Amino acid sequence: MSELSPDRAREHRQRSVLIVDDEAELRDVLTEFLQGQGVDVIQAANGLEALLQVKRARPWAVILDVTMPRLGGLDALKRIRAFDPSITAIILTGVVDDALRRQALALGARSVFAKPVGLADLWRALGEADTAPLAPTEHQEPSSWGPPSSGPAMVPVARVLVIDDDAAVREALGEFLSTKGYATRLAVDGVGGMAAVMEDTPDVVLLDVEMPGLNGVAALNAIRAMAPDLKVIMVSGTTDTDLSKRALAAGAFDYVTKPIDFAYLTQSLETAVMMNQVERQPPSTKHPGHRA
Repeated sequence: MSELSPDRAREHRQRSVLIVDDEAELRDVLTEFLQGQGVDVIQAANGLEALLQVKRARPWAVILDVTMPRLGGLDALKRIRAFDPSITAIILTGVVDDALRRQALALGARSVFAKPVGLADLWRALGEADTAPLAPTEHQEPSSWGPPSSGPAMVPVARVLVIDDDAAVREALGEFLSTKGYATRLAVDGVGGMAAVMEDTPDVVLLDVEMPGLNGVAALNAIRAMAPDLKVIMVSGTTDTDLSKRALAAGAFDYVTKPIDFAYLTQSLETAVMMNQVERQPPSTKHPGHRA
């Protein structure tokens, strides 16, 4: 394979990020997101692999997990910064305390984030926001919320984002939701869905499980990282109970299978909307036993 010219090598480096984490699923989520922004991504499963990739690829930025086998994130950060102090470093950790934050920043990290990290926050920390805004949501259709079918003057019950790579299912769900009074938005894949959540967070998401690229369970983890309270209802073409258990364990609100039981889906949506209303109410200032 021919080597890149100096100009092309410099351009490649400016758009490459190394993701270092022993959790393959998290690496894949971050990879899908960054690639959706036009960034070249390299992966490493531990600190030693990270050092090798840094010397081979000279990435512009590195996202480092703190706790990894063989060589932890802070030790890897020391060696990476010693090798090339111009590399931007972002630290991810399960628990952030003041001592860890101070140590990471003293070693040259730009930012320290607790997991799950918000993807928009991560993007801003990488420094791309000044020169390259989040990629346009080309995966989404339409570009704005569709009103309920009873007419644009009708106040929508709630806003529902549908993420499904099957056009027929996507359109059928959109039409069904519209007739039920929901404002709807459609996305054709997990990356487009994540972008839609970042741009304008809906009240409920209907998320297909089996999609190419970023599958539903991985997309669920990314969406939950961005909006922990968002209600996500998984939609699957299989009755695999293990899959449904994994989705619910990962934070899904509910799980429906295809062909969709629209009566059950209606009930699940109504419950999700009511849960949102209850959770958004300000806490009462009165003691439970207090009488007016």
